[in-house]
Amino acid sequence: MSRQDINRSGEMEVFVSVVERGGFSAAATARRMTPSAVSKLVARLEARLGARLVNRSTRKLQLTPEGCAFYERSIAILADIAEAERQASSGEQASGRIRINTSGSFGNHVLAPLVPAFMALHSAVTLDITHTDRIVDLMEERADVAIRTGPLKNSSLIARKLGATGKLIVASPDYISRHGEPRSVADLSRHCRIGFSYARAVEGWPLREDGETVTVPITPGVQVGDGEAMRHLALSGAGLARLAAFTVRADIDAGHLVPVLEAANPGDIEEFYAVYMGQGGPLPGRVRALLDFLVKHVRL
Repeated sequence: MSRQDINRSGEMEVFVSVVERGGFSAAATARRMTPSAVSKLVARLEARLGARLVNRSTRKLQLTPEGCAFYERSIAILADIAEAERQASSGEQASGRIRINTSGSFGNHVLAPLVPAFMALHSAVTLDITHTDRIVDLMEERADVAIRTGPLKNSSLIARKLGATGKLIVASPDYISRHGEPRSVADLSRHCRIGFSYARAVEGWPLREDGETVTVPITPGVQVGDGEAMRHLALSGAGLARLAAFTVRADIDAGHLVPVLEAANPGDIEEFYAVYMGQGGPLPGRVRALLDFLVKHVRL
């Protein structure tokens, strides 16, 4: 078979199905092929590339490093092909699914209220939103956009700033009535503090004491995996929590939470970014539409 006769995009689609479905049989069902045909196609692909893509020695499908690299590039190429076809058939109209990965706090308090307006503007788009506070690999999670805080560590990622927020230590009126209000940094040692169960850039609470900012290590009485769970624990009276201001403003205004130790607040700022993979090519129209919308409408 000549190079011109090879259906490269078709091979990529089958190979991606094998990876995402976890095996030849499942991919064959999805592609309406026989398992033998799928296996032979992958074997021909490996022979043509001169590299093994899949290890077949175990019951569980396992990609080689070359297979991982080929899978990632195949995903990007197939997305470019799909976008080219969409633009040719419908101009610049955004369409298709957008996978968004964000924290529960941002997702509930900022993103969710904006979804109806975005969907009204882009009716051909569907959103797949996942909430997690842990830092994710966009390629591994197959996310188009992640909304996160802090500086980028991966040079292949591009970020657009959405805004910034301060932090507040809060407690419920019920907790304060039972345990009293902390009046100094030293008072924290006798209070239950709610902490995160995963590693963070700064382990502890930065606070102002004697004119200087110090990081006060905390031994949390309760640990949770996300900021929204922490907020609910604070509302229930479980202890003190240090949270992004935008997540608790409504609770404070309603009297459900009370800010404490405000004089010790160092005024540190947490910046939020919309992060996406930057491969040097144009963004899919659906992703560009979302990014532009978020930059315009997010208010922290």
